[in-house]
Amino acid sequence: MTEPTPEQPKQTRITIDLPKELPTAYSNLVFINYTPAEVILDFAQVLPRTPRGAVVARVVMNPIHAKLLHAALGQNLANFERQFGEIRLPTPHSNIADNFFRSPEEGDEEDGTQHG
Repeated sequence: MTEPTPEQPKQTRITIDLPKELPTAYSNLVFINYTPAEVILDFAQVLPRTPRGAVVARVVMNPIHAKLLHAALGQNLANFERQFGEIRLPTPHSNIADNFFRSPEEGDEEDGTQHG
């Protein structure tokens, strides 16, 4: 005889509204800090040929949600690379400005995709 399995709990559907007036922030740098109870992400923007950057958004979450974000981001980056190709990271000894504000290299397509 097989034992009856407990019923799976019903999943509740949650609707998330995205306000039309929600501001969008571009970030090319993030500072990460944490306490035992929170993870703080300060998203900043540094523009070429400017001596300063600015924090454009702050996101604070608990460590469990930060770990879930880590997993979701990893999964989505893997999907991105399957669709568009490998994301090449800067070399360890290169200048940050050279990597983030460089001109497209030979072989780079104008739309940012790379073949090879």
